[in-house]
Amino acid sequence: MPTAKIIDLQGQQVGEQELAEAVFGMPVHTAVLYQVVTSQLVNRRQGNASTKTRAQVSGGNRKPYRQKGTGRARQGSTRSPQFRHGGTVFGPKPHPYVNKVPRKMARIAIRSALSDKAFNERILILNDTTMDAPRTKDLVAFFKALDLHDEVHKHPSVLVMLRERDENFVRSLRNIPYIKYNHVTAVNVIEIMKHDFLILSPDAVSFLEETFDDGIPVPAGADEEE
Repeated sequence: MPTAKIIDLQGQQVGEQELAEAVFGMPVHTAVLYQVVTSQLVNRRQGNASTKTRAQVSGGNRKPYRQKGTGRARQGSTRSPQFRHGGTVFGPKPHPYVNKVPRKMARIAIRSALSDKAFNERILILNDTTMDAPRTKDLVAFFKALDLHDEVHKHPSVLVMLRERDENFVRSLRNIPYIKYNHVTAVNVIEIMKHDFLILSPDAVSFLEETFDDGIPVPAGADEEE
C-alpha cells in the first residue's frame, strides 16, 4: 500500500500515512495520460486568431495600371495576396477548439498522475496549515527545511492543494516563485504532472480518496511501475 510522509510547518517528519490503493496505488496508464493532457491543452486555446482576405483589407479598388503595354503581369487590385498589405489566403479565422474525453478516462488519468507521484515518494502531507499572520519568510524556511531534491531544477516546483483555505498560509506562499497553490476541488492532470512535488493537507487527501475511489477498472495495457 502506498504511503506518504506527514510533516509539520517546521519541515520535520512527524509520522506516516497510508494512502488508498484505489487512488494512489493504481498502474500508471501513460496512453490515457497523454490523451487527457492533450485534450486539456487543446481546450485551453482561445481560437481567436484572425486574418483578412482580399475582400476585407482596405484600398485597392482601382486597377493599379493598364492591362497591356507595360511589360508587367496584369493586375486588377493591389490588395491581391502577392502585394504588400494584400489579403491573406486561407488564413486562420476565429473558431472554438474542443477536444472531449470520456469522464472515466479523465478520472483514470487523475489516479494515474497521483499514483505516479506516490510511487516516486513525491507526495507530502502537511498536518497543519494555519498561520497567525502572513509571513513568506517562514514558508521559505519551511521549504528549505524539507530539503527537496530534483535532478533538473535547483528549486523543485511544488503544488500545494488544500481543502480548507487558510488565507495567511496562502498569502505567505504567493510570492515564492516555485510554489503554486490550488484548491483540491480544482485538481487536474496537467498541474499534478508539471510540478515535481505535491503537498496535501489531510482533508485534501480524504477528498481525493472519496472522490476518485469509484472502483473503475483500469484498461488492459496499463504501464505498471516496476
